[in-house]
Amino acid sequence: MNSLLDKITEWMKEALIGGITGNYQGMFNEVNARVGDIASQVGQTPEGWNSGIFSMIKSLSDTVILPVAGMILTFVLCYELIQLIIEKNNMHDFDTWIFFKWIFKTFAATYILTHTFDIVMGVFDLAQRAVNGSAGIISGSLNINLAMDSLQTQLKAMEWYALLGLYMESAILSLCMKALSICIFLIIYGRMLEIYLTTSVAAIPFATMVNREWGSMGQNYLKSLFAVAFQGFLIMVCIAIYAVLLNSTVFSGNIHTAIWGVVGYTVLLCFSLFKTGSLSKSIFGAH
Repeated sequence: MNSLLDKITEWMKEALIGGITGNYQGMFNEVNARVGDIASQVGQTPEGWNSGIFSMIKSLSDTVILPVAGMILTFVLCYELIQLIIEKNNMHDFDTWIFFKWIFKTFAATYILTHTFDIVMGVFDLAQRAVNGSAGIISGSLNINLAMDSLQTQLKAMEWYALLGLYMESAILSLCMKALSICIFLIIYGRMLEIYLTTSVAAIPFATMVNREWGSMGQNYLKSLFAVAFQGFLIMVCIAIYAVLLNSTVFSGNIHTAIWGVVGYTVLLCFSLFKTGSLSKSIFGAH
């Protein structure tokens, strides 16, 4: 009888150990896949991330936004000319050189407006060099094989009722990690949508950059462009820190503490990714 009970207990333990390791392995695979996806997504330029969306945005900018920006530029240049004429003692101290100044500003403004997308892509290419340079620092992800070997060693020493509780805990944590991976997905893809939306209207703020009074619109837009571009670098820094913290997690002590530590690090990663946007804007002074 005791032999039968021992066999049933052993079978239950093996089944529970298999279920627990399966849950944790799936959880770690989910985290590793999502972290790897982050690194690959932020390493893409707007054109490389989705060429179809980029072509559509560029087409909308050229056919819809650029004519509007041209009208705004005409108004700004006319306003600039009037300001140049009347600012010298209400035309009593009049110099002809101001027309050369106005012509130069007109040339510069027209050049900026007609090369809007080149300037925007130049900003993202610059940020891309920083992102790609940081990629070599990231140590990767959690060593699943090492973690699973240590985990199974501890599981075999536990009683079946403790394994049953741990199995339920692992199932709940696995669902939590899937939810966190969805949050990470929304953050990364939301940033790319923000990039496309920001890029689509680039011609309008660029049309105001040559004027002292209206130029703050274009300057703030350029700051916002640098902020959203270099947000990718901050995201890579978050991933690097997360990878180091994750690889420092071992299952040699309290297994519950170690598992909840992994979940805590992932929650911290989500929070940090949410903060990268506001932090980047704060650094570049965009508002």
